[in-house]
Amino acid sequence: MRKAELRSLMLQQRRALPVAEVQERSRRIADQFFAYFPLQPGQTVHVFLPILKNNEVNTWPIIERLRLEHPEVRVAVPVTDVAQNILTHHHLTDEAVLVENNWGIPEPQNAHIIHAHEVDVVLLPLLAFDESGQRVGYGKGFYDRFLADCRSDVQKIGLSLAPPVASIDDPNPFDVPLDAVVMPDGVWEQR
Repeated sequence: MRKAELRSLMLQQRRALPVAEVQERSRRIADQFFAYFPLQPGQTVHVFLPILKNNEVNTWPIIERLRLEHPEVRVAVPVTDVAQNILTHHHLTDEAVLVENNWGIPEPQNAHIIHAHEVDVVLLPLLAFDESGQRVGYGKGFYDRFLADCRSDVQKIGLSLAPPVASIDDPNPFDVPLDAVVMPDGVWEQR
């Protein structure tokens, strides 16, 4: 299936999910993430903040567990710079003041900047992914540009409410494939 068709279909399916179902799947995704991916002291984990009105995976359970169970791991979150068409990355602390941008994404204000090369693990939003690790997002390319600036050994882990599709027929040459995807009932890994 082509990206545009898949994007439309998956947005429709995700919006039809009851909020309680999204929250339950998100909790199970958090459990899968912590069971499958051991974290090391000093690592930086980049986590997207969810657009809850769009029924995105709620990453707050992951963030809260990182704060409680892994205080030695730094949490980075993105801020969208629309003028430059890039993401900047900021240390999320308890003191951070979050303000929603025009898309409904909470973003920290006046938080310490973290550079892409400092990030060890990136948790990526997605609408769909396929068996080769290609992902479909909202189509703006923000995460592909970010991943291109990361170290080559950064772990690229998608978070998905749904299992993979067979294939995405029109990947872009600039698309960066995922290493793994955490789902409510398991983990898909690049082979």
